[in-house]
Amino acid sequence: MHSKNRSAILLVGGRGTRLAPLTNNTPKPMLQVAGVPFTEHQILKARDAGITEIVLATSFKAELFEPYFGDGKNFGISIRYAVEEVALGTGGAISNAAQMLTGSGPVAIFNGDVLSHHDLDGQFNFHEANSADVTLYLTKVEDARAFGAVELDDSGRVSAFNEKMENPPTNIINAGSYIFERSVIDTIPFGKVVSVERETFPSLLKSGAKVFGFIDTSYWLDIGTPAALLKASRDLVFATSKDFLALPNSNIASSAQVTGGSVVGRDAKVAQLAIIESSVIGDGASIGERARLTNCFVAAGFNVPADVIAENNFFGF
Repeated sequence: MHSKNRSAILLVGGRGTRLAPLTNNTPKPMLQVAGVPFTEHQILKARDAGITEIVLATSFKAELFEPYFGDGKNFGISIRYAVEEVALGTGGAISNAAQMLTGSGPVAIFNGDVLSHHDLDGQFNFHEANSADVTLYLTKVEDARAFGAVELDDSGRVSAFNEKMENPPTNIINAGSYIFERSVIDTIPFGKVVSVERETFPSLLKSGAKVFGFIDTSYWLDIGTPAALLKASRDLVFATSKDFLALPNSNIASSAQVTGGSVVGRDAKVAQLAIIESSVIGDGASIGERARLTNCFVAAGFNVPADVIAENNFFGF
């Protein structure tokens, strides 16, 4: 049973420099993953957890979001847009976007670059059951050195946030989804650059606020690199029990092979004897005869000539 009045803020202002050249003209959250923009997967996850309104905190190429998502009616959730003229960091973005929320209940915050199957409804329920001020979604990794480990006491309350270090005290990390009480968001300075991870969370701990950790070890992936983005797309295709995804009006020749969780975009063409493995072919692109692509991205409308053999490559970006 969902409690009423659940809202969300989706942090989609990042440039995604590690994803270049894919992000030269497209913000990271609008890159396609399994045939739709990555942000769409997150919006549907929010809706399915009983969230009724979401604000997209945009900055880089902000103008590309609204034409696609509109007011959210087609997605079953109310969507509004907060544009940062100057990037404000995670905390500043939350403070800025919160001005557009109509509800007064708890607010879920999503990082715009994490694909997860974690139990968001369960995180809300855990937050409410503990009367928490903030509840962080945490996951476990084999090697926490690249992330910064989070320590909990026996009740699940956060006792320490650690910076990245050689010998982390735990393998539990911040997985990039938080639930905030509105009263806590209201303490974040408005219009200033603030890091929620480096400033807000540590100061909440110091002040004795009830900061809890919700551990969920289901699927979690940071899509910050091209290889990770390909993996996310592949995993979502495989989750549908298919070996590849062919979008409407795509044309795959009978002697072509498409495998490995590949996506063939709308109106794209794959010619005779071409082999496409674990690759993303953009809308309207064409792959020439006998071409062989493995772990490749092909931009929308780009023509890959016949007989090209490529691995881990980008075409048309």
